Amino acid sequence: MRLVWLLLLAASGASAQHLEPRAYINIPVGMNFLIAGYTYSSGGLSTDPAVPLTNAQLDIHTPFAAYARAFDAWGKSAKFDAVLAGGCLDGTAELSGMPVSRDICGMLDPTVRVAVNFYGAPALEPKDFAAYKQDLIIGASLQVQAPLGQYDPSRLVNLGSNRWALRPEIGISKVFGGRLLAEGTFGVTFYTTNDDFFGGQTREQDAVVATQLHLIYLMGGGRWLAFDANYYSGGRTTVDGVKQNDELDNSRLGLTYSHPWDRQHSVKLYASEGISVRYGEDFSVVGLAWQYRWGGGL
Repeated sequence: MRLVWLLLLAASGASAQHLEPRAYINIPVGMNFLIAGYTYSSGGLSTDPAVPLTNAQLDIHTPFAAYARAFDAWGKSAKFDAVLAGGCLDGTAELSGMPVSRDICGMLDPTVRVAVNFYGAPALEPKDFAAYKQDLIIGASLQVQAPLGQYDPSRLVNLGSNRWALRPEIGISKVFGGRLLAEGTFGVTFYTTNDDFFGGQTREQDAVVATQLHLIYLMGGGRWLAFDANYYSGGRTTVDGVKQNDELDNSRLGLTYSHPWDRQHSVKLYASEGISVRYGEDFSVVGLAWQYRWGGGL
């Protein structure tokens, strides 16, 4: 089910739909981040043709918490982050032409990620970071999503996915004129087999290829505004050896605004909307996140 992707828009980078500006920037060694937030998603969800669920309309409320820390990886700046999220879902659909509903709360699949900037972002102690000026940064990351969320194989809609997901990604970040920051990423998400899909079936999924672009205007005083876009494709599924006609070919647009309240606290607002949808994933997202940082010379 692609429901877990939809739920993880704010809380996880493992999803192809996820829009994350400023993922590849330099951070002083030893800086920590604690993040708490809430995302609301609303819209349609298409499921596999193998099960007769159609015309789904869902509202999903997703509170989440995350921790991140910058560290030195052989002289290069690096970051570790972990995300834990819950979700409450309610909505309606049609099952074999009959109306059905689902109302559930539970945990989502958690994620962890390690990212390393291997060009243009040396690992710097706080005393040296003030002199650093970004030009071109090239980095890479690996994110792992663990199948620990709520899952009931007798139900079509769940909060967890009952499978592992691995996403390697490469990212590029470049400053133009001191105020404009352009970023691009390219990643591929690989999935293990769900051997306990709805009704005891076996479900496999092809890899999903995703790219995203962010144009970020640095407004001064730590404020910034980002225009976000992505495109993702692939992900065709196979249920009990039968290939489904559900390959993705979708794109989204979004906006992100970050506003610092002081040296340690900041608030981020974000929203996104599907603009081209071949299969499923036609939904709207709005969210709010609070960030607290410490260490790294603050």
